[in-house]
Order: sequence, then structure tokens, then C-alpha cells
Amino acid sequence: MRKKQKSPLLENILITDYAAEGKALVRHEGKVIFVSGAVPGDTVNIQIGKNKKDWAEGRAVKIVQPAADRLEAFCKHFGTCGGCKWQMLPYYKQLQFKQQEVEQNLKRIGKLTLPEILPIVGSDATIHYRNKLEFTFSNKRFLTNDEINVEGVVIQQDALGYHVPRIFDKVIDIFECHLMDPINNSIRNTVRDVAKANSFSFYDIKEHTGWLRNIIVRYCTTGELMVNICLNYEEEKNRKLLLDYLLQQVPSITTLLYTINPKWNDSIYDLTPQVYHGKGYLTEKLDEFEFIISPKSFFQTNTKQAEKLYTITRDFAGLTGNEIVYDLYCGTGSIGIFVSKLAKKIIGVEVIEEAIEDAKKNAALNHIEHAHFIAGDVIKICNDDFFTQHGRPDVVITDPPRAGMHEKLVLKLLEMEAPKIVYVSCNTATQARDLSLLSEKYIVEKVQPVDMFPHTHHIECVVLLRLKTMINA
Repeated sequence: MRKKQKSPLLENILITDYAAEGKALVRHEGKVIFVSGAVPGDTVNIQIGKNKKDWAEGRAVKIVQPAADRLEAFCKHFGTCGGCKWQMLPYYKQLQFKQQEVEQNLKRIGKLTLPEILPIVGSDATIHYRNKLEFTFSNKRFLTNDEINVEGVVIQQDALGYHVPRIFDKVIDIFECHLMDPINNSIRNTVRDVAKANSFSFYDIKEHTGWLRNIIVRYCTTGELMVNICLNYEEEKNRKLLLDYLLQQVPSITTLLYTINPKWNDSIYDLTPQVYHGKGYLTEKLDEFEFIISPKSFFQTNTKQAEKLYTITRDFAGLTGNEIVYDLYCGTGSIGIFVSKLAKKIIGVEVIEEAIEDAKKNAALNHIEHAHFIAGDVIKICNDDFFTQHGRPDVVITDPPRAGMHEKLVLKLLEMEAPKIVYVSCNTATQARDLSLLSEKYIVEKVQPVDMFPHTHHIECVVLLRLKTMINA
């Protein structure tokens, strides 16, 4: 049997640059090394993982000399929880690195001729900015190395919190999370306490056993608070005990639901949440517009930054009141409704039928009669008959998921030849790929990065494309 080689340890290495996705970078003995857990300016010891001819990956196992501007992390779960990986970076530095990543991706992957990229729009709030969090129950609490070495520690313990990065069956027991208003801590810790006091069983993801599975919390700027507790099977007596106790301890909950999920996966999109208390949905506001958020709705998770993102999108569209706007991947209609007052007509297209139903409700709620939302695949429905019925687009707004647009949709956009495309993206790598394909007929006129998620490496980016023939006409 081949003896496994021990991973090398590099000592006293000065980190020189930022790479992407929260990793730092150093060039050492002719090899590029991507390092997690370090920031530029740190001197660290690096435990190498993947080790190729020209590059390697590793993690900082010891900070020998911290960078001059390195900060103390504010969360006690930092380093274990994979959420807010950049707490040790000053916020202005985070924005610098995100700006740099946008430029590098668009140039390196897209090979695009770019205008000067506008300065990234930062978030006014760097904690308590999320309106949605999801927590997982597990009968296998993640133990640190120090805990494992303590005599008498039980390996299998119940936990309620976040999954450990790259370990699917263990959960970090979270007692304090700074991503949402502290109300999230009250809800999570209350449920954990009553569950343990009554010996309610926590889910085992490998065996598909245990009663308690997930908690989904939504908290809006309107003050409305929704909690959905997901259970593996029905136990009416215990369910009522749990839900009544939670309402008693956290009376600010405006909607409380439960969802029975007997499946092996955690998705609730093919299930029906049951209303236990309240109206069964929330109302959130973006600027002057109101939006209904049902238990399965998608909605931007940073409300205040979403207002900035959508304002930029509206400004890039340059609407005068005479334009037909196609809103692709429209979800519950939030972008289309946000820009609607300056458009002649909004045509929203989305494959998820439930989202389209929400979009129609949101249009009615805001008294918008010139917005039409259609469930279907853009590639299939945007044909000549569709254009005859709705009109050809003057502006296309597209906001795809992280995977970007399907190549067939890019080809459809090239065929449609809208004078302007406003491309909103949460992944500048796939955005750059799509922009490269669109460059056959479009030029990039404006680029605006937006930081929706402080202390993480995630970036949103809005790009304005203009049809070349319109420029040359």
C-alpha cells in the first residue's frame, strides 16, 4: 500500500495579495499558493492541501505576524462558521478587494474592453443587514479539536445552527449571530431550550431520523417577523407545545408556520407550509413599493442594499416613460415593479409559477396595471407571436442565478437586439462569460459593483450594455 505523503507546512510566509472568493495569495518558489484564513500583510504558517505543479491551496494554521490593519473578529463563532469570513478585514479593505475582483473577472474571463469601473457601493450597515436566515437541527454537533481532546466530552450532541463548511452531517451550535437583528438569537435559542427540556429529537441527516429539521426566519424593515419550523413528521401534541411556547417567549412574531418535510432533502418548494399564527405572509417595502413575501418567495436578503441595487438598475435603464421593459428571471417582480413608474410596459418572465403568482399580487398591491408577468422559459416563449402580443423590448433587465444565463438565452438576446441590456449579477465570473458572448453585438457602457453582503466575498454587479448598431446609427 502506498504511504500517503504528509502535507507540507510552509513557515513564515508573507501574504502579498488577494485572489478571489475570500482567499489570499502568495507566490512562493515559482508556485502560486491560494490561502484561506489569511489577509494580505499577514505572515503565516501555511498547511498545504492540494499541491499541483504550478499552484497549490492551503490554509493559514498560525498567524506569525498579523497585518497592520487586521482586526479582531467580533463574532465568537468566527473561524468555525463559514459565513462571515472577512471579519478580520476593515470594511474599506473588503470593498477594495471586491472592486479588484470585479475588474479582474471582467477583464480576464470576459476579455472585455471596459469603461472605468465605478466605485463599489458599500453597505451602510455591516451587521444586522439580512432579512432571512435558515438554521439546521442536528444530533451531531461539530466539536473543535480542543473539545475532542477534553476527557468526558460526548461526541454525539444536539445542535441548532449552521452546517460546517464541507461537512454535510455536522452543525455548529450557534448562540449569537450578527447577520440579522438580535431577534434571530431569541428565536433560535428559545427553540433549542424548549426542545432540549422536552427531549425532542434532532434530525440525523444520514439516518433520516429525528423530529426537528430546520428553522427559517424572515424579519422585514416593516417590523413583520415570520418563523417557519420544519419537521420530519407530524407530532401534534409536541408541535403545539413547541409553537405555543415560542409565541409566548417571542410575542413579536407576526406569522408562525410549520412545514412537515418527510423528504431526504431540506427544500420546501414542493411542500405546503401550514399557518399556525398570523396572516401567513409578510409585507416588505423597497422605496415606495410594497411586496408580499410568502414562505417560499425569493426576495433580496439585504433590503436596504436592494434599494440601492435596484436604483442603479433603474438609472442604467435610462427610462423616459416610452419603453417596453423585459424583466427576465423576474422572480416575484421586484425589479420590474421598482422601475415601473418610468416604463410604458413591464413584461416579467420567470419559470417558477408560484413566483409569477406573487409577482401579480405585488403588481396589484402597488396599483401597477401596465406590468404583465408570464410563467415560462424565455428561450421558448419569446417568439414572433410573443413580440406581436407584447411588443419588442426597448430595454432588457436580466438578473440570473449564480450560474449565469443559459447559452441559449444569450443567443436569444442577441436575436432580440434590444437597444439596452441591464445585467444584474451575483457572480461576476459567470457574468463575464455571458458578457463575452454578448459582445458580438453589444458594448459595455457602465459597470457598477454593489456590496450586498459585508464580511463575505460575495459581490453584486450591474452592467449596462448598449447595442452597437444603435451607437453607430
